[in-house]
Amino acid sequence: MIHRHIVLTFLITAISFLLVGTISCESVEESNPFDDLRIRAEQGDKAAQQRSRPQPDSTTQLPERLVTHEQMLEWFEEQKNWGRWGPDDDRGTLNLITPEKTKAAVALVTEGISVRLYHFPDPVNLDEPMPDTSNMRVLNQHWIPGQDPEATEIRGAALDAISFATHDGGNSHIDALCHYPVKDEGYTERPQRIYGGRPMMYTGQGCMGGASIDKMGPGYVTRGVLIDMPLLKGVPYLEKSQALYVEDLEAWEEFSGITIGSGDAVFLRTGRWARREAEGPWNYGGETAGLHASILPWLKERDIAILGGDAVADAQPSGVAQHNRPIHDMLIPMWGTPTIDNGYYLEVAEVAARMQRWEFMVSWTMMQIPNGTATPFMGLATF
Repeated sequence: MIHRHIVLTFLITAISFLLVGTISCESVEESNPFDDLRIRAEQGDKAAQQRSRPQPDSTTQLPERLVTHEQMLEWFEEQKNWGRWGPDDDRGTLNLITPEKTKAAVALVTEGISVRLYHFPDPVNLDEPMPDTSNMRVLNQHWIPGQDPEATEIRGAALDAISFATHDGGNSHIDALCHYPVKDEGYTERPQRIYGGRPMMYTGQGCMGGASIDKMGPGYVTRGVLIDMPLLKGVPYLEKSQALYVEDLEAWEEFSGITIGSGDAVFLRTGRWARREAEGPWNYGGETAGLHASILPWLKERDIAILGGDAVADAQPSGVAQHNRPIHDMLIPMWGTPTIDNGYYLEVAEVAARMQRWEFMVSWTMMQIPNGTATPFMGLATF
């Protein structure tokens, strides 16, 4: 049901925020290109949606690292940040990016080299969907409104439009704090709760109960820390479903000489995009390397501001019953920590390895989508 609601909401969002300019020539009457898309999205592909949802599988957990639903519930109570920044807080751990933290991040810039941390969504053909970028059944497209797409010359100012699903599997995006409800014993009750314990109030107009993306600040500058696991392990990319544990993160801190700290933006590279280039797309939502749930107490102590993955940050399948994505389940509604999905870290990994330096200034803006559950992530790493 949540997936269906997300599809419908973000179809509306994509339509509402098309970046369309006015053309200088005489207006041309055109049909609405989204009529068929809306019908397809409403109908959906239930079988494909079900396949895209990772199912818990205990083989992804070592017996001595087994995390149960009951353990997650205990951690929810022990680790939640509700009320830490006031009862009506909408920014969560982004509050940790203080003016002092930002000034310290700016001081990291010594070379003036900037690289992107984002991936723009690939074109989507709904009749031949890709296994990793068609999860929302919304057409990603770029077109010239009011013009023949086969035209070889158009007079006047050059204008265009785009549309894409914010949570598309190929689009780097920041999840809002209303994106995931609390998955405790009251998960099946209505209304569901979000960060801070407030009612979710998720409607056809988006997140109406607070913690939507437009309430999370205009943008941020802080210290970015890259965790390059393929580099640490000497491989081009990690194995599918490879789980990362506390010792992996501590080994990276020792290797890089960097201790992850309060207010940091942490970017986990598993090699998702390198694997995709070498082997082709796959359903990473059900099978991808990432963090194991047992790292949660360790990561909570680091008090980070935001966590980015080149897939979804969670190891998939998670192995945790009732929690397909336990990292998301904890960070978003309990800590108030936004997550970045589908980040693109190949370029920053190359620069960091060349410079032997895995910390940098990171900057990004937050698109002010009213009641939005996410914003496209267009972050830059500057050395």
